[in-house]
Amino acid sequence: MNPLISSMDIGTNTARLLIGRLSSGIIERTHISRSITRLGGGFSRESGISREAADRTVEAIAGFATTLDNLGVKTYRAVATSAVRDAVNSDQFCSEILAKTGIKLEVISGDEEGVLTLSGVISGLDIVPSRSILFDVGGGSTEYTVAQGESIIFTKSLPLGVVRLTEGKGSVDRMEEKIKRELLQLKEEMRNQGVLTSLEGATLIGTAGTATTLAAISIALKDYDYTKVNNMTITRERIADILSTLIPLTPEKRLERVVGLEKGREDLIVAGTLLTLNTMDMLGFDQMKVSDFGLLEGVLLSI
Repeated sequence: MNPLISSMDIGTNTARLLIGRLSSGIIERTHISRSITRLGGGFSRESGISREAADRTVEAIAGFATTLDNLGVKTYRAVATSAVRDAVNSDQFCSEILAKTGIKLEVISGDEEGVLTLSGVISGLDIVPSRSILFDVGGGSTEYTVAQGESIIFTKSLPLGVVRLTEGKGSVDRMEEKIKRELLQLKEEMRNQGVLTSLEGATLIGTAGTATTLAAISIALKDYDYTKVNNMTITRERIADILSTLIPLTPEKRLERVVGLEKGREDLIVAGTLLTLNTMDMLGFDQMKVSDFGLLEGVLLSI
């Protein structure tokens, strides 16, 4: 039997842990957990990661380290993404994590994040499409990756994340203005690189918390079960219906009334839904396939 190995994804909103075995490139999950740490909460260009956000994340990673010890896991890869990548105090934060938890963090680029995410998504697909465009909505950034089978032909990281949009822009109109501006530039870059035409007949795949939350809400999934969400297809019309339900409600009322919405996402889901709908409109898709697999699984496969 192959030994247990682990991956960690320390994102702008969520810290996640996966423990499993690899068998002929297939992941056998043994343990998966996550903590909404809001690492990018209160983030500023001048001061970077806030003290409160760092403390929440240290606590979560310390818990992950304990789980590794309890299960006898010796080999792991822990990656940090947008918030740590962009923070002026990135080195200080990584040093603190190492000193307090024993976990060594690796800060990856947006391009590598796209590559690893595609690898993870493909490992969980029922059918690998001949052409696909994957988008991974994070807390601090969103990665867009165009693939021919399992080969990447284009990847781009945009400064569009649900934490940054929600805290930085606030209103729906201001968030949408920012989203549209960035997506227009993305579309122009795709056109200039000859990528846009390859989207005809492609499959749009959404991964990470926004996509899986929209899927869970669409089927009123009270207790999250990745097997019911992974490979599910959701239409643009259904996503628009969800948005029209969410917008009039306060974050607190959303938690009370919207089945499938996880605590910690109640203020962020509007930004993520706006980003999803605008992505579909800008690139010409009326439905999206949802993947519960992504960066976390890609990191495990890279070990």
